[in-house]
Formats: sequence, structure tokens, C-alpha cells
Amino acid sequence: MEKKNLPVPVNYEPAVSDPLTLYLREVNRYPRLSQAEEKALALKYINERDLEAAKKLTLSNLWLVVRIAKEYESAARNVLDLIQEGNMGLMEAVKNFDPYKEVRFPSYASWWIKAYIIRFIIANWRLVRVGTTQAQRKLFFNLKKEKERLERAGLPLEPKLIAERLQVKESEVIEMDQRLSGADLSFDTPVGDGENTLLSMIPSEVADAEQVVSKLQAQKKFKEALDNFTSTLSERDRAIFEKRILAEEKSTLQELSDQYKLSKERIRQLEERIKEWLREYLEEKFGTGLQELDIGE
Repeated sequence: MEKKNLPVPVNYEPAVSDPLTLYLREVNRYPRLSQAEEKALALKYINERDLEAAKKLTLSNLWLVVRIAKEYESAARNVLDLIQEGNMGLMEAVKNFDPYKEVRFPSYASWWIKAYIIRFIIANWRLVRVGTTQAQRKLFFNLKKEKERLERAGLPLEPKLIAERLQVKESEVIEMDQRLSGADLSFDTPVGDGENTLLSMIPSEVADAEQVVSKLQAQKKFKEALDNFTSTLSERDRAIFEKRILAEEKSTLQELSDQYKLSKERIRQLEERIKEWLREYLEEKFGTGLQELDIGE
């Protein structure tokens, strides 16, 4: 039996399963507001505590969160995480917006949205960067467990004892403990001796934090470039690259000489060759060399 091509309905849309696409489609359902509409809704919320007015003001500005989140996308694994944080900032903006000032709501809300997104990026970057050396990875996964063992045994939770048991430096135990236990600042945290809080200082704080995020974005791109460069190396060259150039605690030429049955001079020559490859790669990728990116000669 011959199959006939059925006509496609005019309003037909293919099924979409991508969460971001689905979310953007939902956001586009809400029309943007005029300045007069923004002010009317904000006044209704302030004077009557009308939650429907607050909801409409929030939903009509979800587009703004998406736009700002996309600006910081390269500093996060998932832009939806940034959107979620930005939406929290948007709701705070609705609660604190003063409609009597001649400022459009999106302009005011942008500071809140950026503040929440930047705080999320910086907080999560601290956890991402903890495992850059073998000792740090060991501490990241075992520090809490070791503390619990010592506590059960009635022993003091001293960095020196933990360092001995995990075979790492005492300074590394202290640093990791500070990283993992450091609490995120609240927007209500007092600043200085006065009554100012982080909340009251959002514009300047965001401006400063944006410089931090910009640096984090550059670091992420640089790390990705290093990962790509590493993937082009042979197993031996990769080991030399990681242990002699990238590692905080570098292996000695003698250690690598013993491992690969080569002379120390040959290991040194291979290291210099890899540095030259890296220099050429970075200059082609970023227009800069090893010294500018703090990779020692």
C-alpha cells in the first residue's frame, strides 16, 4: 500500500526535550512591561501587599535574568544554575524596588540579579579548584572522614596529627579545612563599624566582583586550553608536562630519569621541548606566552 505524505499543520512544532529551550519558550510567554505598568504593579505590591502584582512583575522580567546569565555562561557548568540564582535575585529586587524613584525596574533589578549570580559563581569556583594537586585531592575526599575517625577515637583534631595520618603537609590540611568550612557571606552581613550591610553596597560590590568573575572566566578558558594541549602529548611527555611544569610540587629530574630509564639531561631536553610546544600553542591561542600566564620557564 502506497504511503501518502500527510500535510504538516500550520501550528506544528517539533517536540523539544532540551531544558533550556523549554524554559526560554516559557519565558517568552510573558510580555515585557512599560514603565507605567512597572510602577503600577510595584505600587500595588508596596501599598496593598498584592502578591499577584509582585508575581506579574517577576514573570515579566524573567527575560532579563536569562540575558544576564548568558553573559556569565562561560564561568559555569550549566547556565540553568545561573538562571535559577538570578531568579532569586529578581525576587529580591521586586521586594526592595522603590517605584517613587525615576528608575526603570529592569535597571534596578540588574544589580540584584548580577549579585546573586556572581555570588554563586565565586562560591562554586572555590569548590571546583580545590583538587588541583594529588595532596589536595586526597584531603578533599578524606579530610572529613579522618576528622570523624579521630573524634570517635577521642583524639584531638589537630592539623599536625591529620597531616601525619594522611601523609600530607600540615599547611595543606589547614588550607583545605578553611576552604571546605568557609561559609558564604549573607547579604545581611555587617560591613565595617557602621550599619552598612552587603545588601546596601550591592552596586559597588557587584562591580568589584565582576572583575573577579572576569578573571575566573579567563582562568577557565586557560585551563581548557591546557587540557586540550595535554591531550596532544604522548604518555611520557604528558607525565613530564604534569610533573615538571604544572605540578606545585615538581618531580625531580632524577625521579623521572629513574622512571623512564633516561638520563637527567634527556629529561631536561624533553621538558624544554614541551615548553616550546606550549609556548607556540598559547601564542597561537591567546597571543601570549609562558611568562604572561605564569607558567615558569
